[in-house]
Amino acid sequence: MPTPAISVAMSVYNGERFLVPAIESVLAQDFRDFEFLIVDDGSTDASPAIIRCYAHRDSRIRPCLRENRGLVASLNEMIEAARAPIVARMDADDICRPERFGRQIGFLAGNPDYGVVGSWTEDIDSNERPYHVAGKEHPETHEAFLTAIENGWPLLCHPAAMFRRDVVRSVGGYHGAFRHCEDYDLWLRLAGVTRLASIPERLLRYRHYENQVSSRHATEQQIGAAVSYLAYRERCAGREDPTATLERLPPVDALDALFGRDGIAAEVRARVAPGLLYSRSGLRDEGFDLLCRYLREGGSHDGMWRVVARLVRFGEPTRALRLAATLARA
Repeated sequence: MPTPAISVAMSVYNGERFLVPAIESVLAQDFRDFEFLIVDDGSTDASPAIIRCYAHRDSRIRPCLRENRGLVASLNEMIEAARAPIVARMDADDICRPERFGRQIGFLAGNPDYGVVGSWTEDIDSNERPYHVAGKEHPETHEAFLTAIENGWPLLCHPAAMFRRDVVRSVGGYHGAFRHCEDYDLWLRLAGVTRLASIPERLLRYRHYENQVSSRHATEQQIGAAVSYLAYRERCAGREDPTATLERLPPVDALDALFGRDGIAAEVRARVAPGLLYSRSGLRDEGFDLLCRYLREGGSHDGMWRVVARLVRFGEPTRALRLAATLARA
């Protein structure tokens, strides 16, 4: 078989709800020279049947139906299996615009110093209605990308990313230690070897809905992102990255030992705490204890009394009382 120009990489886990429009948006691309790798990561719903059905209809689809191994393993598996020099990420709950692949591969062809290109997104809800998201757009140049890293602004939308396969393989692919923020960690590691940016066009319809990964694992995701940023700073300073060979991140209190100096754990708590203030799941899981520890270490009280009220609305009166007591003592 001739080598395709693009390998599309989609991992699916119990994605039947939105899988059909996601697959069809890929098959409807104006740029048609691609193979479509779909890994079903041990789904227990109708996802495998949907994938088989589309694979019978379109020979560009290369399905892999197997037991659950997690997203990071699935992504690295597809990178290794890809026959094309360019890999386009896609999630099982989003929708590509028909011109997406053509615009992105054209950008990479015209900018050989860029290893990764994303795009702006159109944010939608579970019913494909507009979903309002405040904040900055994804950076349009590598210089803006580096500025976004330092300011904690959005970097790249993972399912909108297209990248050169060899560049990603050169940094070891996705790291399992950064589960639920594996893309953020990858972008930071790639920033040291290539250029990254996004096309200022809304080439992907990005879906927001209850129970998606970013909602269910908010605390773990934010802790991982904070540690990844500190590892990035180590690399920028010419020091060894202490997370490079980890399969799993240690508890936050063990980070001082991992990095070899005091204050790392406190810095992680300071970076994570503000992001938990509006997170229902974060305030209900280990994020709550992290927030209280942050306050005891002298963290800002701005907005914290409103969090007490929010916890009451979330049906967490005991935690509301604990936070109020922590604020009073601090």
